[in-house]
Parts: sequence; structure tokens; C-alpha cells
Amino acid sequence: MDNLLLQDAHALITGATAGIGWEIARLFVQHGASVTLIGRNQERAEKLTALLEKEKPLSSQKIVYFLCDVSSVSSVEEAFEKMTAPVDILVNNAGITRDNLLLRMREEEFDAVMNTNLKSVFATCKCAIRPMLKAKKGVIINISSVIGVMGNAGQTNYAASKAGIIGFTKSLAKEVAKKSIRVNAIAPGFIQTDMTKDLPENTREAIIKNIPMNQLGDPLDVAKVALFLASNLASYVTGQTIHVDGGMVM
Repeated sequence: MDNLLLQDAHALITGATAGIGWEIARLFVQHGASVTLIGRNQERAEKLTALLEKEKPLSSQKIVYFLCDVSSVSSVEEAFEKMTAPVDILVNNAGITRDNLLLRMREEEFDAVMNTNLKSVFATCKCAIRPMLKAKKGVIINISSVIGVMGNAGQTNYAASKAGIIGFTKSLAKEVAKKSIRVNAIAPGFIQTDMTKDLPENTREAIIKNIPMNQLGDPLDVAKVALFLASNLASYVTGQTIHVDGGMVM
């Protein structure tokens, strides 16, 4: 079991019932972590929790889930109160899109994206950081996006939320570095998830033409970087945004 990079760690992952979040949860479990999944789909959460139970390499690992609306501070606080162990690794992956041109964008479309994508990071980090400060250790990984770096027409709300995550990550990293808490971000490019599977074929082809590696990424590509950042392999890495985009943004 010497290759278990996260043995004895407790990881909390938001948006963990699909896509990137699910692959991160699965890889963390394979490397010995106990995992708490947070999501809004109870049926899917129960199914995935059962799958992770079968895959965990150590009997001591605990796999649990909580239904939680991450856009609500009170809902996040309630989820943290239910946990029986402090969070060693926090992964903020929850995210939505409500795409529209700015002139057509409704206030509720802007607010929904900002609350789910960015306000959730505020809520979960605030809950997790106090015990991390007391323990003088901890890892926070925030999932941003290349759209937060390069922008994209029709996604002013999404781009703003993801750019905000990068600024939040850098600022929090500076606040807690002296307590040996590391805070980093991952900026995925176009990954094969529910968000991209319904793209028209011509749109997909246009996107791939702008990717030097000439292909969409896989959720596991992002999960592997999250595993690196969560482990002691990245013990001197903080305040960084790592792009996982096939070279799309250089």
C-alpha cells in the first residue's frame, strides 16, 4: 500500500456526482482517502457512494455523501456540521453555466452562476479553513476554467465566476501559507463532460482546431492533477493555477 498518496486523509469534494468531480473522488479513494461527496442528486450520490465502497483499498476508508446546495452559505454550514472528521483536502468543483449574450442575460442567470461557481468557494473555504489553521495543515483545490483566463462570448457570467476563483485562490493562499495550508486552482480546458457533450459537431470541430493537442480532454486528466496537488508531491506548490487544456492557453 506504499503507493497510496492520500492514505488517512479526509477529502470533501463538491459537485462530485458527475464528470470531473466524480473522477477526482474516484482517484482519491483509489489512493486511500476517505471522501465526502456533496451534490444535489441523491439517487446518483447513493449509487456512486456504493461504487466507491467497492473500490476502496482500505477498510478504514469512509465514503459518505450529503445533499447540499453549495450556492447557499447556510446549506454548506449544515453539511460541515454533519461531518465527524475535519476536512484535510477540500476540492471545489461544483459549477454551472447559464450562457447568454450580455444584452440578453437575465439577472437570475448571472446570479445563479456566480452563486454556484464562486460564492460556493467562499462558503466551503470559510468552513474548512478554521480547523485547518488549528491543525497547521490542509489543502484546498479550486476548479476554475480557461474561460476565466481567456474569456468567451456568451459567457460573461461564467468567465467572471471562474476568473474570480483564480483571484480568490491567490489571495487565500497568501493568507494561510504560513500555517502550511496550500491553496491552488486548476483551469481545465474543454473536457468531455455533460457541459460539452451536447455541443454541435461544427462547434466541437472549431474548438478542437484551437487545441494544439487536437483533442478534448478527459475528466481523468484533471483528476490526476488534483491528486498531485492534494498529495505531498506538491508540498511546495501554492497560489498557482495549473492549466489542463491540451495547450489551448499558453
